[in-house]
Amino acid sequence: MLITRHADASAVLADPRYVPPPVAQDAPEGTLAWLRARVSRFSTGTTHDERRLDLVALLDGIDPAGLRADARDLTRRRGGDWRGVPTTVLGAALGVEDASPVADAAAGYLSGSGGPAADTAVAKLLASAGIPEITLLLQAHTATETLIEHALRHRTPGQDVDALLRETLRHDPPLTVTRRVDTLTGDEVTIDLVSANRDPSVFPDHDRFDPPTAGTPRTPRTRRTAGAPRT
Repeated sequence: MLITRHADASAVLADPRYVPPPVAQDAPEGTLAWLRARVSRFSTGTTHDERRLDLVALLDGIDPAGLRADARDLTRRRGGDWRGVPTTVLGAALGVEDASPVADAAAGYLSGSGGPAADTAVAKLLASAGIPEITLLLQAHTATETLIEHALRHRTPGQDVDALLRETLRHDPPLTVTRRVDTLTGDEVTIDLVSANRDPSVFPDHDRFDPPTAGTPRTPRTRRTAGAPRT
Protein backbone atom coordinates (compact mmCIF):
# COMPACT_ATOMS: atom_id res chain seq x y z
CA MET A 1 0.00 0.00 0.00
CA LEU A 2 1.26 3.48 -0.91
CA ILE A 3 0.42 6.38 1.40
CA THR A 4 0.58 9.93 0.08
CA ARG A 5 -1.71 11.95 2.39
CA HIS A 6 -0.30 13.78 5.38
CA ALA A 7 -2.91 12.57 7.87
CA ASP A 8 -2.50 8.94 6.82
CA ALA A 9 1.28 9.15 6.98
CA SER A 10 1.21 10.70 10.44
CA ALA A 11 -1.25 8.07 11.66
CA VAL A 12 0.86 5.15 10.44
CA LEU A 13 4.08 6.58 11.85
CA ALA A 14 2.43 7.06 15.25
CA ASP A 15 0.73 3.64 15.37
CA PRO A 16 2.73 0.81 17.06
CA ARG A 17 0.86 -1.62 14.82
CA TYR A 18 3.20 -0.55 12.01
CA VAL A 19 6.84 -1.47 12.51
CA PRO A 20 10.02 -1.25 10.43
CA PRO A 21 10.55 -4.19 8.06
CA PRO A 22 12.40 -6.93 9.98
CA VAL A 23 16.14 -7.36 9.54
CA ALA A 24 18.26 -10.51 9.75
CA GLN A 25 19.14 -11.49 13.31
CA ASP A 26 21.82 -14.09 12.59
CA ALA A 27 24.46 -12.17 10.62
CA PRO A 28 28.17 -12.65 11.44
CA GLU A 29 29.29 -10.56 14.39
CA GLY A 30 30.82 -7.21 13.52
CA THR A 31 29.18 -6.84 10.11
CA LEU A 32 26.73 -4.15 9.04
CA ALA A 33 23.89 -6.69 9.06
CA TRP A 34 24.83 -7.70 12.61
CA LEU A 35 24.82 -4.05 13.66
CA ARG A 36 21.43 -3.37 12.05
CA ALA A 37 19.93 -6.09 14.26
CA ARG A 38 21.20 -4.29 17.35
CA VAL A 39 20.22 -0.67 16.79
CA SER A 40 16.99 1.07 17.72
CA ARG A 41 16.18 2.07 14.13
CA PHE A 42 15.21 -1.46 13.10
CA SER A 43 13.81 -2.74 16.39
CA THR A 44 10.32 -2.58 17.87
CA GLY A 45 8.46 -2.55 21.18
CA THR A 46 10.34 -2.42 24.46
CA THR A 47 13.61 -3.29 22.72
CA HIS A 48 13.32 -0.15 20.60
CA ASP A 49 12.35 1.94 23.63
CA GLU A 50 15.32 0.75 25.68
CA ARG A 51 17.81 1.28 22.88
CA ARG A 52 16.39 4.71 22.14
CA LEU A 53 16.82 5.75 25.77
CA ASP A 54 20.56 5.17 25.39
CA LEU A 55 20.61 7.53 22.41
CA VAL A 56 18.60 10.18 24.23
CA ALA A 57 21.01 10.03 27.16
CA LEU A 58 23.96 10.61 24.83
CA LEU A 59 22.25 13.50 23.07
CA ASP A 60 21.26 15.09 26.38
CA GLY A 61 24.98 15.43 27.14
CA ILE A 62 25.72 17.39 23.97
CA ASP A 63 25.28 21.14 23.55
CA PRO A 64 23.75 21.89 20.10
CA ALA A 65 25.17 25.42 20.17
CA GLY A 66 28.61 23.95 20.72
CA LEU A 67 28.15 21.60 17.77
CA ARG A 68 27.20 24.52 15.53
CA ALA A 69 30.21 26.55 16.64
CA ASP A 70 32.58 23.63 16.09
CA ALA A 71 31.05 22.95 12.68
CA ARG A 72 31.48 26.59 11.62
CA ASP A 73 35.11 26.61 12.76
CA LEU A 74 35.96 23.35 11.01
CA THR A 75 34.23 24.41 7.79
CA ARG A 76 36.23 27.65 7.78
CA ARG A 77 39.46 25.73 8.32
CA ARG A 78 38.53 23.55 5.36
CA GLY A 79 38.03 26.55 3.14
CA GLY A 80 34.25 26.26 3.11
CA ASP A 81 34.10 22.53 2.36
CA TRP A 82 31.38 21.31 4.72
CA ARG A 83 31.25 17.70 3.51
CA GLY A 84 32.02 15.37 6.39
CA VAL A 85 31.96 18.19 8.93
CA PRO A 86 28.70 17.20 10.70
CA THR A 87 29.91 13.64 11.22
CA THR A 88 33.37 14.72 12.38
CA VAL A 89 31.98 17.23 14.86
CA LEU A 90 29.32 14.88 16.22
CA GLY A 91 31.86 12.07 16.46
CA ALA A 92 34.20 14.24 18.51
CA ALA A 93 31.34 15.21 20.83
CA LEU A 94 30.55 11.52 21.31
CA GLY A 95 34.18 10.67 22.03
CA VAL A 96 34.78 8.89 18.71
CA GLU A 97 38.30 9.85 17.66
CA ASP A 98 38.02 8.69 14.05
CA ALA A 99 34.58 8.97 12.46
CA SER A 100 35.88 8.64 8.91
CA PRO A 101 34.54 5.06 8.45
CA VAL A 102 30.99 6.32 8.99
CA ALA A 103 30.49 7.31 5.35
CA ASP A 104 31.15 3.77 4.09
CA ALA A 105 28.99 2.19 6.78
CA ALA A 106 26.15 4.66 6.25
CA ALA A 107 25.95 3.88 2.53
CA GLY A 108 24.10 0.65 3.28
CA TYR A 109 22.68 1.40 6.71
CA LEU A 110 19.05 1.83 5.65
CA SER A 111 19.03 -0.73 2.85
CA GLY A 112 21.38 -3.31 4.36
CA SER A 113 23.27 -3.58 1.08
CA GLY A 114 26.57 -1.96 1.97
CA GLY A 115 28.82 -4.86 0.97
CA PRO A 116 32.39 -5.57 2.18
CA ALA A 117 33.31 -1.88 2.44
CA ALA A 118 30.47 -1.29 4.89
CA ASP A 119 31.41 -4.37 6.93
CA THR A 120 35.01 -3.16 7.16
CA ALA A 121 33.84 0.29 8.22
CA VAL A 122 31.59 -1.14 10.94
CA ALA A 123 34.45 -3.25 12.28
CA LYS A 124 36.66 -0.13 12.51
CA LEU A 125 33.94 1.81 14.32
CA LEU A 126 33.28 -1.01 16.78
CA ALA A 127 36.96 -0.99 17.71
CA SER A 128 36.64 2.52 19.13
CA ALA A 129 32.96 3.17 19.89
CA GLY A 130 29.86 1.58 21.34
CA ILE A 131 26.70 0.72 19.45
CA PRO A 132 24.76 3.79 20.71
CA GLU A 133 27.48 6.17 19.50
CA ILE A 134 27.72 4.38 16.17
CA THR A 135 23.94 4.45 15.85
CA LEU A 136 23.81 8.22 16.20
CA LEU A 137 26.60 8.72 13.68
CA LEU A 138 25.00 6.43 11.10
CA GLN A 139 21.54 7.89 11.65
CA ALA A 140 22.85 11.42 11.23
CA HIS A 141 25.39 11.11 8.44
CA THR A 142 23.46 10.84 5.18
CA ALA A 143 20.32 12.59 6.43
CA THR A 144 22.25 15.62 7.70
CA GLU A 145 24.49 15.97 4.66
CA THR A 146 21.54 15.66 2.30
CA LEU A 147 19.51 18.16 4.32
CA ILE A 148 22.36 20.68 4.17
CA GLU A 149 22.79 20.13 0.43
CA HIS A 150 19.09 20.68 -0.21
CA ALA A 151 18.90 23.70 2.08
CA LEU A 152 21.85 25.38 0.40
CA ARG A 153 20.13 24.88 -2.94
CA HIS A 154 17.12 26.85 -1.66
CA ARG A 155 18.90 29.44 0.46
CA THR A 156 18.58 33.13 -0.32
CA PRO A 157 19.95 36.15 1.60
CA GLY A 158 18.03 37.14 4.70
CA GLN A 159 16.50 33.76 5.45
CA ASP A 160 16.38 32.50 9.00
CA VAL A 161 18.46 29.32 9.11
CA ASP A 162 16.11 27.36 11.36
CA ALA A 163 13.11 28.30 9.21
CA LEU A 164 15.04 27.35 6.09
CA LEU A 165 15.82 23.91 7.49
CA ARG A 166 12.23 23.30 8.59
CA GLU A 167 10.89 24.22 5.16
CA THR A 168 13.54 22.07 3.49
CA LEU A 169 12.43 19.11 5.62
CA ARG A 170 8.89 19.67 4.42
CA HIS A 171 9.45 20.51 0.77
CA ASP A 172 12.69 18.72 -0.09
CA PRO A 173 13.39 16.11 2.63
CA PRO A 174 16.57 14.04 2.73
CA LEU A 175 14.48 10.87 3.15
CA THR A 176 11.82 10.66 0.45
CA VAL A 177 10.13 7.39 1.39
CA THR A 178 9.93 5.17 4.43
CA ARG A 179 8.42 1.72 4.91
CA ARG A 180 6.52 -0.06 7.64
CA VAL A 181 5.01 -3.52 8.03
CA ASP A 182 1.46 -4.01 9.29
CA THR A 183 1.82 -6.49 12.15
CA LEU A 184 -1.81 -7.59 11.79
CA THR A 185 -1.76 -8.39 8.07
CA GLY A 186 1.94 -8.66 7.22
CA ASP A 187 1.48 -6.14 4.40
CA GLU A 188 4.21 -3.61 3.69
CA VAL A 189 3.25 0.04 3.69
CA THR A 190 5.26 2.60 1.73
CA ILE A 191 4.96 6.22 2.83
CA ASP A 192 5.74 8.83 0.20
CA LEU A 193 7.09 11.59 2.44
CA VAL A 194 7.40 14.11 -0.37
CA SER A 195 3.74 13.79 -1.31
CA ALA A 196 2.60 13.72 2.33
CA ASN A 197 4.45 16.94 3.07
CA ARG A 198 2.99 18.62 0.00
CA ASP A 199 -0.56 17.56 0.75
CA PRO A 200 -2.75 20.46 -0.47
CA SER A 201 -5.31 19.79 2.23
CA VAL A 202 -2.68 20.68 4.82
CA PHE A 203 -0.26 22.99 3.04
CA PRO A 204 -1.73 25.76 0.84
CA ASP A 205 0.74 26.58 -1.96
CA HIS A 206 2.11 23.13 -1.22
CA ASP A 207 4.60 23.08 -4.10
CA ARG A 208 6.06 26.47 -3.22
CA PHE A 209 9.26 26.60 -1.18
CA ASP A 210 8.50 29.44 1.19
CA PRO A 211 10.33 29.69 4.53
CA PRO A 212 9.69 32.92 6.42
CA THR A 213 12.53 35.42 6.60
CA ALA A 214 14.00 36.35 9.97
CA GLY A 215 11.47 38.26 12.06
CA THR A 216 8.49 37.31 9.88
CA PRO A 217 5.67 35.58 11.79
CA ARG A 218 4.98 32.03 10.68
CA THR A 219 1.62 31.71 8.97
CA PRO A 220 -1.05 29.16 10.02
CA ARG A 221 -0.28 27.05 6.94
CA THR A 222 2.72 25.43 8.64
CA ARG A 223 2.06 21.98 10.08
CA ARG A 224 4.26 19.26 11.45
CA THR A 225 6.42 17.64 8.81
CA ALA A 226 5.75 13.93 8.42
CA GLY A 227 8.61 11.50 8.54
CA ALA A 228 11.19 12.88 10.95
CA PRO A 229 14.10 10.41 11.13
CA ARG A 230 13.36 7.43 13.37
CA THR A 231 15.95 6.58 16.03
